[in-house]
Amino acid sequence: MKTIAVFTSGGDSPGMNACIRAVVRTALHYNIKVYGIMHGYQGMIEDQFKLLGSDEVGNILQRGGTILKSSRSKEFLTKEGRQKAFDNIRKYDIEGIIAIGGDGTFAGAKVFTEEHNIPFIGLPGTIDNDLIGTDYTIGYDTALNNVIEAVDKIKDTAASQW
Repeated sequence: MKTIAVFTSGGDSPGMNACIRAVVRTALHYNIKVYGIMHGYQGMIEDQFKLLGSDEVGNILQRGGTILKSSRSKEFLTKEGRQKAFDNIRKYDIEGIIAIGGDGTFAGAKVFTEEHNIPFIGLPGTIDNDLIGTDYTIGYDTALNNVIEAVDKIKDTAASQW
């Protein structure tokens, strides 16, 4: 493969930016061109592709959310929407796609692959930790620890009251 794309879809989770950075830096090491697809499947339909290099993924590890943004796409649920997405994928000579998201993201990837024979790699990015085949999803541990920390702080405040 000479050209791939990466996108995030659905709800964001901690660690998505680190995942994007790892994809881009690894691809660049192997001289593979990487496009970031802004706004998930909707961006795929609306031709929102951005070439990613080292500069675009520098200093993103500490940032929350996802630099590629995320959205849910009703249009991608239609055959016509997926055809528009495929036409844009072909325009950039993209040979494979890395999808970072949850079960909805992977369901869309499955249908798209079946219709258009574009291979996907799914990276499990969801705070829900509800995907089969992985012990922990990207973002689950951080989200859980944030909840524990918040509860501990509330407990301390509650114990301080009379």
